[in-house]
Amino acid sequence: MALEVSPEETVTAPIPHPLDQDADGVNRPGLHKNPKYHELRETGTGVAVVRRPNGTTAKLVTRYHDVEQVLRNHAVFSREAAADADDVDLEGTLLGLDPDEHTSVRGAVKDWFTPRAVERLRGTAEERAAAQLKAMVERGEPADLVTDFAFPFALNLVCDMLGLPQEGRLRFREWGDAFLGTTEQTRMGADEALISMVAYMSELVEERRQKPGDDLLSQVAVGGAHLSPDRQIKLPITLVLGGWETVASSVGIQVHALLTHPYGGYDTAYAYLTDHPEEVPGAVTELERMFSVTAADAMPRRVVQDVTLPSGERLRAGDLVIPSSDAANYDPRVFDDPHRMDFSRDPNRHLSFGYGVHHCIGRHLGHLEVVTAMALLTRELPKLRLAVPSEEITYKPGHAVLGPTALPVAWSE
Repeated sequence: MALEVSPEETVTAPIPHPLDQDADGVNRPGLHKNPKYHELRETGTGVAVVRRPNGTTAKLVTRYHDVEQVLRNHAVFSREAAADADDVDLEGTLLGLDPDEHTSVRGAVKDWFTPRAVERLRGTAEERAAAQLKAMVERGEPADLVTDFAFPFALNLVCDMLGLPQEGRLRFREWGDAFLGTTEQTRMGADEALISMVAYMSELVEERRQKPGDDLLSQVAVGGAHLSPDRQIKLPITLVLGGWETVASSVGIQVHALLTHPYGGYDTAYAYLTDHPEEVPGAVTELERMFSVTAADAMPRRVVQDVTLPSGERLRAGDLVIPSSDAANYDPRVFDDPHRMDFSRDPNRHLSFGYGVHHCIGRHLGHLEVVTAMALLTRELPKLRLAVPSEEITYKPGHAVLGPTALPVAWSE
């Protein structure tokens, strides 16, 4: 007997997710998003059944307006109800909460991340970036742009905001790499990293509670007194990891893209920006759309009541859904000629920072940092180039945040 399928539903054999898994199940992405995203988005309703590393299945949502609805409508698409499907313990963090609890936690620090508050950091960001670039250049070429520039610039800026001791900062890179691992082999390391971060941050929060200062951690300890102890500790952990990992990775990805793509009649988009510095902010926004730091799509949501997406796909209560901003950012229904790099694209409402309540709290700060880094690099190092062939640059395997493991560069004539 033939299976009858409604045109409003997509039924497919499950495909492995993340889409860039190798034969061993390790996610090994590259600079460009998997072409499979574009195939899935233009097939049926653009919703595909995927098999996750733990063997469970979910529905991958790929069209812009569908993804927008999943991210916006928390009454139907719940993060908390999907906690049992998370790969790591996100209980008590911004990433694992629905309103109104999410609003309560976010409210403890949101004033530090408004556009106005971030603008006040512009001068500090420029000074820190310039000092780090100077140190890299003085050490000589070739250099690893990620380790020698992007990573310390991003990590120190967010740690300064929080008021974290200098001697503990490098430990967060080790803990972060372990915590953000996405493979079965890294699960134990992720749990151990979380335990270490919680123990370390607990002491600091208690210190600030007894003797507050003018830093963000004191704001969490005192201004967030209404929060549970668990949430007071995990909130700054989330801010540290998100504050440096995504920025450092974005700088690496975007420089790689700029140095390997022609633009505006120039051999590289990087060369174009050296002659058109006023276009750096728009270029960063476009690169955020095309080359986001998402390595494995957004975190899953659980459908809590039957619903029909704008595409016509019918979802039922209990379904697990994964919204894909990477696929949505190339949706031709929203972005004209989406595979064309366009620094003047307007509007450019990409979803790389999320949408709705769960939009990235640090999006304005992160954007400012990347724009600062790109403006500085294109101005001070106009001859910047890759020091190895592009195909030799590898991206972090089995990691929730996409980025090159290293980006060797040179800059002399």
